[in-house]
Amino acid sequence: MLLGEFNHNLDTKGRMAIPAKFREKLTAGAIITRGIDNCLFVFAPAEWEQLAAKLIALPMAQANSRAFTRLMLAGASNVELDSQGRILIPDYLRKYAGIKKEVVVTGLYNRIEIWDEAAWTAYKTKTESSSESIAEQLGELGI
Repeated sequence: MLLGEFNHNLDTKGRMAIPAKFREKLTAGAIITRGIDNCLFVFAPAEWEQLAAKLIALPMAQANSRAFTRLMLAGASNVELDSQGRILIPDYLRKYAGIKKEVVVTGLYNRIEIWDEAAWTAYKTKTESSSESIAEQLGELGI
């Protein structure tokens, strides 16, 4: 289970340390890809396989299915943790997420999200100010 919020910095080569409590889930490597809301998603291989199977099963005739599948699969890259627990975030993914140096790493149960720190702060502020409305809408879904 991946939970928590951590602040980290990228080094000059574009590497970032994975929080120590997340490393055990990524010993077999990880897949990093474009996420939603201009963040990056990081999955353990088993979680990625489950998601990829769902994505490739989407109907190709629907434009939204094709677009989302392309967003997730075409942007994906295998990454390995080095001896210091760091991953190299490919340049095209850093550009997509607007990541320069300071990042926030969040654990969302089955995936990790990597955010530019300023983007995370803005997103979190907006979401926190709408929490009652969001909760009410989710309540209608039985959550």
